[in-house]
Amino acid sequence: MLRGLYTAASGMLTQQRRVEMLTNNIANANTPGYKADQAALRAFPELLLSRLDAANVSAKTPRSFLLQPAIGPFNTGVYMQELIPNFRQGDIKETGQRTDIALVNGTLPVDAATGQQGALFFVVQNENGDIRYTRNGNFTINPQGFLTTNDGWYVLDENGRRIQLPSADFTVGTDGTITAGNNRIARINIALAANPNTLVKEGNGLFRSDNGTLPSALGNPNVTYALRQGFIERSNVDLDRTMTELLSAYRAFEANQKIVQAYDRSMDKAVNEVGRLR
Repeated sequence: MLRGLYTAASGMLTQQRRVEMLTNNIANANTPGYKADQAALRAFPELLLSRLDAANVSAKTPRSFLLQPAIGPFNTGVYMQELIPNFRQGDIKETGQRTDIALVNGTLPVDAATGQQGALFFVVQNENGDIRYTRNGNFTINPQGFLTTNDGWYVLDENGRRIQLPSADFTVGTDGTITAGNNRIARINIALAANPNTLVKEGNGLFRSDNGTLPSALGNPNVTYALRQGFIERSNVDLDRTMTELLSAYRAFEANQKIVQAYDRSMDKAVNEVGRLR
């Protein structure tokens, strides 16, 4: 009886985490460059139940246990293994702001090991020199004239330097080249993640690479992209699908909850009524 209780409880915990993931996606539906999370659910290893008949068990031949009639497999529950971001391109929205820059995917290589398409990112750096990657092109200019994210991360150029602008009147070409007047200021660096699933999502639209810095996509003949000034990439959250999945997760949680309540009532009877002396 307790095995079934544990199985239902694991289902409740898994659906609760799914609900938290889906509500977080909905909350970030209007966050520029946000990549929706997807849940990878897995079942715990199954057990094979066998019927043990004492008449057929011999102490001299312990291997006779293997000859007992099999009842069938027994599932021990489910768990959420990991959250995997969906790196699909979001819709492009025009804002008219010079500091808004959308990264539009073109041709991207496919990773031979996973069969998944690579992903492109802006390269940003904080005051401590830590490197992160983002798709959020909703940039701004800080008081010192540097191009930064709204959280203060510096946007880096092709040489790994912070981009300092002489004024707010600048132009970004489709290849990322920044010009002010007739002067070339810098070229925005774009990093390529051959297998984006190896990146760690940190929040605020930032991703971290624990396998060293990502290579630049500049000059890579297998990569094409375009930068569009005055546009931003919207979140790739599909609200209709997410709401449907959220309702499904709620129903699955309630179903497992009813099973737990049924087990609770059964155990209550077993403890308080079965075998009672009158």
